[in-house]
Amino acid sequence: MKTFIIIGAINAFLAVALGAFGAHALEGKISQKYIDTWNTGVLYQMFHSIGILIIGVLAGNIAASSLLNWSGWLMLIGIVLFSGSLYVLSLSGVKVLGAITPLGGVAFLIAWVLLIITAVKSM
Repeated sequence: MKTFIIIGAINAFLAVALGAFGAHALEGKISQKYIDTWNTGVLYQMFHSIGILIIGVLAGNIAASSLLNWSGWLMLIGIVLFSGSLYVLSLSGVKVLGAITPLGGVAFLIAWVLLIITAVKSM
């Protein structure tokens, strides 16, 4: 599905841009702990951007299903909640934001399970 290819590509672009921002603009401005937190957000954003791209390609090659669509949307929700909360935490230092991060992690896990189920059903 073209939508997921676009969403995946935009998020991959943003992951590269945010990674560069973290490496250059944040260096010396926030602690190494928060640089590491920022980088975790970037890493997971890139992994799941690629996941969304894969879903977009699969949707064009196998019968698109609601499970596959949910998988793509949950990966996007995971990026917003997981990576987004880590970015805001890194910049603000507000530790309560760390409570949002696991919700994004759960969205990622469910998305991958739905992708597995889709693959098994299409075989």
